[in-house]
Amino acid sequence: MTVEEKLDIILKSCESKKGIDTKVLDIGGMTSIADYFVIVSGNSSAQVDALAREIDEKLSDEGEEPINTEGKNSSRWIILDFGDIIVHVFHKDEREYYNLERLWEDNENNKNNEKIEEED
Repeated sequence: MTVEEKLDIILKSCESKKGIDTKVLDIGGMTSIADYFVIVSGNSSAQVDALAREIDEKLSDEGEEPINTEGKNSSRWIILDFGDIIVHVFHKDEREYYNLERLWEDNENNKNNEKIEEED
């Protein structure tokens, strides 16, 4: 299964469980841990759990099992590691607090600025 096919399943799963503010971050050029982060929020612990279960089940149906899973007991921040894609399912309050998008987007912006300076 290609990474694009996995992303499509993940995004459709988020949509079907009414995930909030789903974002895909291309981190492949910044780290070797994964090619993409998918970040999505839920309004409640029950919704966070439902989002994670839906993603896990839909990819499992296609033969893609997570390498590792963290946070299922608390349902505040669940991480599903599919190797090339790491899915972060946050309770909306936790997402605001940790703000992973800002951290990784800042790194991407810094990387782009370095390339521009090198070209000058």
